[in-house]
Amino acid sequence: MEKTRSRVGGVYREVGSLLGALLLGGVGAVWLTRAVVRQAAKWTLTRIMTDDYAENMAEFYSASRRMGVQNIMETNLRAETGTALARPMGSPRAMPDFTALMFNVAQLTTLPTPREVFIDLSTVIGPQAARPLKLKSPILVSAMAYGEALSAKVKVALAKGVTLAGGAINSGEGPFLPGERRAAKHYIMQYNRASWGKEREALRLADAIEIQIGQGAMGGVGHCILPGEIDAPLYKALKIPRGQTAVIAARQKHTASPEEFGDFVDRLRALTAGVPIGAKIAAGMDIESDITFLVKSGVDFITIDGAQAATKGSAPILQDDFGLPTVVALCRAVGQLERLRARERVSLIVGGGLFTPGDFLKALALGADAVYIGTAALFAVTHTQTLKALPYEPPTEVVWYTGRYAAQFNVEKGAQHLANFLLACQDEMAQGVQALGKVSLSQVCGDDLAGLTPHICEITNVRPAWLRETRHR
Repeated sequence: MEKTRSRVGGVYREVGSLLGALLLGGVGAVWLTRAVVRQAAKWTLTRIMTDDYAENMAEFYSASRRMGVQNIMETNLRAETGTALARPMGSPRAMPDFTALMFNVAQLTTLPTPREVFIDLSTVIGPQAARPLKLKSPILVSAMAYGEALSAKVKVALAKGVTLAGGAINSGEGPFLPGERRAAKHYIMQYNRASWGKEREALRLADAIEIQIGQGAMGGVGHCILPGEIDAPLYKALKIPRGQTAVIAARQKHTASPEEFGDFVDRLRALTAGVPIGAKIAAGMDIESDITFLVKSGVDFITIDGAQAATKGSAPILQDDFGLPTVVALCRAVGQLERLRARERVSLIVGGGLFTPGDFLKALALGADAVYIGTAALFAVTHTQTLKALPYEPPTEVVWYTGRYAAQFNVEKGAQHLANFLLACQDEMAQGVQALGKVSLSQVCGDDLAGLTPHICEITNVRPAWLRETRHR
């Protein structure tokens, strides 16, 4: 017994000694770390406080404030490559948007809508088409290409998610993806400027056709996918020979005149048994003339892509220095449709820099029939799955076709998270309609808005918030 007690006592003493050593070591490590950090900070701050400006590291702070960190970064990337950059996810430039617009509040003069009243958020694209596209939600997932940009898993998740929320998805300019079509209840097929994705069988499966003329983050500039960026499955989907560059032309065919384009629209209409046929244009200073051209051609809807739109990659100059901001383009487009007396016949979809339920409802109030979202949809569909890439890789590595973590993307989780986002946005929009004392999106209009700056009032023709008198549009 005594021997046993002696052994146990020895073990406790050894453990105690070990814990003591660890504690002392930990204290020592903390002290040493604090000393090193203090000395490094002292050395760095002394250099900043005493070195001449020409030799001072703080010079970078001054230069970056003047030039901007992103401009410095892109200057170095251009110096490294000698070629045009392909910046993803759109322009960081601040442009006029919907922020300076505020909705009215119904209280006494106008009573708010009771909470239990159903709010109708439905919309119709191409109301005079033989087969109009009727949607429960005006929030659509915009054109994002399979293969050129997104993986098949992400495209399917987007289609499933927007279907759960009652909206529609646009195929984008990539090759036709059967899985996306099966997952989507409502499918808008983009008729691109390339050679692929135009099979008659695929076109017949569409609920609407959107002819791609241009896009907000790229205008009408042609581009290509190099052979090194195309693997065997993508070559098969594109239906072009192995080793060949995939080219997206600058111009769409059949655009010599409204009459020629109208004949093309009629052929697509006949092929698809009367689904809405529309066209997508980038917003530019010729927007009124472009809309007149399209209305004369007999399209059922027009998509306007503002300068705040994004893409997988385009030259920064095209993103930062070309096009019109979305809010400007929307108001000019609505005005031109009204002047042409085509407002009731031709639907208007708008996209580019729309991120929140407030953005969506304001765009609809100003005359859009539906809105496209891209960047917001990608953030929603990836949600916590971006943690698979972070912090060592950008979150987009989860969604890109060639992304390092694309194979790890969970389709069902992505679909549910996108649906949650869209349903939450619809709930907020419905509350906004109630706060206006109305019962449907069709009743919301520009008279429900006030502008906080003279600039936004001039752009949108809404009432200045600082004026007391009412004015009818």
